[in-house]
Amino acid sequence: MDPLYIVDFNKPYNIHVDSSDYAVGALISQTDDNGIERPIAFASRKLNDTQRGWSTIEKESYAAMWALQKYRNWLFLAKITVFCDHNPVTYLTEASPKSAKLMRWALAIQEFDVTFCFKPGKINTAADYLSRPSPAGEEETE
Repeated sequence: MDPLYIVDFNKPYNIHVDSSDYAVGALISQTDDNGIERPIAFASRKLNDTQRGWSTIEKESYAAMWALQKYRNWLFLAKITVFCDHNPVTYLTEASPKSAKLMRWALAIQEFDVTFCFKPGKINTAADYLSRPSPAGEEETE
């Protein structure tokens, strides 16, 4: 298992997010000087009853917004790429979302220099693992 690496505030960030029916998860990483992506933080959070009823695009968008807000002190003014396995999320900042909730989140995300990229679920394994509920039922992990 790789250790966590120290944040370099001069480098761009990668955020890998995923959601399930029960939780959201995020991996924050940076690419080192050798081109290797290194983890700097892992986080997950259970969804409440209302959030569990959201559509897939809302859950996946929430995962991205939640991760950006959680690590805002690191990410503000930095170049960020968010990887998500739900392709419609990649258009969140490029088109006008149809729901008021997604519109509010798209506006909130605009404070960041963020680009969304699709990453198939089968290779977005860390975020996928983090979005699955733990047997202990923890509310939030880091």
